Amino acid sequence: LFNRQPQEFLAMSIRRGNPSDCDAVAALIASFQPLLTRDPGGAGAEQYLASVSASAERQYVASSRYMYLVYEHEGDIAGFIAMRDRTHLFHLFVAAPHQHRGIARALWHEARDWAHQGAAACEFTINSSLNAVRVYERFGFVAVGTALEAHGIDFQPMRLTS
Repeated sequence: LFNRQPQEFLAMSIRRGNPSDCDAVAALIASFQPLLTRDPGGAGAEQYLASVSASAERQYVASSRYMYLVYEHEGDIAGFIAMRDRTHLFHLFVAAPHQHRGIARALWHEARDWAHQGAAACEFTINSSLNAVRVYERFGFVAVGTALEAHGIDFQPMRLTS
């Protein structure tokens, strides 16, 4: 047991997401809203905010196009990742008190491994919030073009071929 890497311990707390997680998932996303929207109060980002509401997250979880993994710490969701169509990293959030512990990397590795099942090679995309670009660069993603703005948020399109 002591020969395991820290990431292997984290993986033990990762499970598949389900509809009962959606309120916590939406609350975790909402905790980052001032960092994600151009206006810290969310003005101009109403369409984006609706797309990350609990009801929207329930629709995603129910769809076969999406796969959610959640990381639990002491019974609470401390982070989660969502993939769309096995190729687009749709969401990746880790609660502020749990950041810098390898949780995002563990979630990414689990999601990437899931996406690779039955595929020889994969190309992954993400529309990264500007404050998370460095995290995705550490995962191997590279920026594609310049940062864009839509629906009150700024983001950097990125791609990874693996």
